[in-house]
Amino acid sequence: MKNMKKILLVIFLFLAPFALQAQEAKTLFSNIPEAVLPLLSSVNRADFVDFLESNMKAEVKNKFGGTSEMTDLTSDYIRIQMTSRSTWEMKTLAVNDSTKIICTVSTTCAPVCDSEVRFYAADWNEIPSSSYLTPPVMDDYFQLLDSARLDDYTIYRSRMDMLLAKASLSKEDNTLTFTLTTPEYAGKRSADDENEIANIDEFLRKPLVFVWESEPDSGSYQFTASPQPSPLERAGVRLSLLSVRRL
Repeated sequence: MKNMKKILLVIFLFLAPFALQAQEAKTLFSNIPEAVLPLLSSVNRADFVDFLESNMKAEVKNKFGGTSEMTDLTSDYIRIQMTSRSTWEMKTLAVNDSTKIICTVSTTCAPVCDSEVRFYAADWNEIPSSSYLTPPVMDDYFQLLDSARLDDYTIYRSRMDMLLAKASLSKEDNTLTFTLTTPEYAGKRSADDENEIANIDEFLRKPLVFVWESEPDSGSYQFTASPQPSPLERAGVRLSLLSVRRL
């Protein structure tokens, strides 16, 4: 019997940290001030967690009488379909061995998606986003692979005068992805001459991925842009493929 108790104690000590970790995101969410998430009441938030833990669809009637649904709940990530055109995500991120902060992404799609990224301490006091993220600017989304297309590139780039971008936190890892949505708003093709001006997609980089990692010099954590191949590297790959095809 004593041996059995020792075994159970060892199992408990082993699993306890995982149990605490699993409770962290939902505990932080339960304590969120209504000023941060005004559409949901404390009852709504509690019902979300109860429904998902009971393997039920986590739908509630929000304060405006509409339907909101929590679609994902993990140890460090939550996603809510707030309305038919808006979502809200949160992710806990470690800044050292004992401290975590909260990153939230609010996205509204009307008519195209645009997001706002914010950071909070564990007590939901807001932290300046500049402490942890330098968001991409318009030029970061564009690339020119072929100098012969400079005129077309210039035309399309000049039309992108308002930065709209959808951000999304990853459920699986500590990454934050930005996708430019301005082209959806401005129109992707030229209405004047579709035959001569190519689709704007060829001038756009893939979605920009930012990774949560520590800076080598300071040791402080922040979202850092994941390296992408340079235009010359991409052009080199394209030329290599063309050479192979010709052979």
